[in-house]
Amino acid sequence: MLRVGSTGPNVQSLQQQLKNKGYFKGTTTQYFGSITKNAVMAFQRANGLSVDGIAGPATLSKLKNGGSSASTGGSSSSNSTILRQGMKGSAVSSLQQKLKNKGYFSAGVTGYFGSITTSAVKSFQRANGLLVDGEAGPDTLNKLNSSSSSSSKPSTSTGSSTSSSSASKVISYGKRFMGTPYVWGGAAPGGFDCSGYLNYVYRNAVGVSLPRTVASIYQTGTRVSSPQPGDIVFFETYQPGASHAGIYIGNGQFMHAGSSTGVTITSLSNSYWSKRYLGAKRYL
Repeated sequence: MLRVGSTGPNVQSLQQQLKNKGYFKGTTTQYFGSITKNAVMAFQRANGLSVDGIAGPATLSKLKNGGSSASTGGSSSSNSTILRQGMKGSAVSSLQQKLKNKGYFSAGVTGYFGSITTSAVKSFQRANGLLVDGEAGPDTLNKLNSSSSSSSKPSTSTGSSTSSSSASKVISYGKRFMGTPYVWGGAAPGGFDCSGYLNYVYRNAVGVSLPRTVASIYQTGTRVSSPQPGDIVFFETYQPGASHAGIYIGNGQFMHAGSSTGVTITSLSNSYWSKRYLGAKRYL
């Protein structure tokens, strides 16, 4: 039985089988994280199995013995369209407007599918029981066009509630420490780990006290569908759940204390981080 947290060649074999059937789109590894869980759930849902994200005997048997592949869309061009990060055009504008109407997209409609649109799509998928991959494929587009799809709570989709003054202070103060080395357990300018950096910056810039660990920080705050400057963005890295975080500074970028880089600024569209993005929360 394979589940979130499982490791080893059996996990990689599971991912490859899911990939062959169109449910797993990432690079196969030997780690069972949230991406694998979402793929398992999508397979289970399509094959009439109990949808729990755990690859038990029934799921593994169905996977090996003729389980249905992921839908590739019908003959209609509207049903076969897949919109993903990097694309641009009227179809993307339409997607952004529909997400905006349902409260998942708070930025301006631009016609460009960037990291903020990816985050909004993921939030919509998560709220509507779809495969959470950030791509607007047939299932996501059909659900978005359906009157039965769930809307986001207003409190989680409005960017105006962020204090621009406080956000500016956090970002300005945080940038003072660019290049500071990463130190496990570090919470001072001599060296930071990722949560130590967040704690130090928020406390000294605006007087906001955060929990000491990323996992604990993730349990607080107000979830937002599209990050605004000053929000904290979260990632699943070396263990299940939120295990790394940084401060969103705008333009699809965040600053953080990376284990291999120290304090730096990185793009949310970076191939490593975009695959591990969990969402954003507001603390200001």
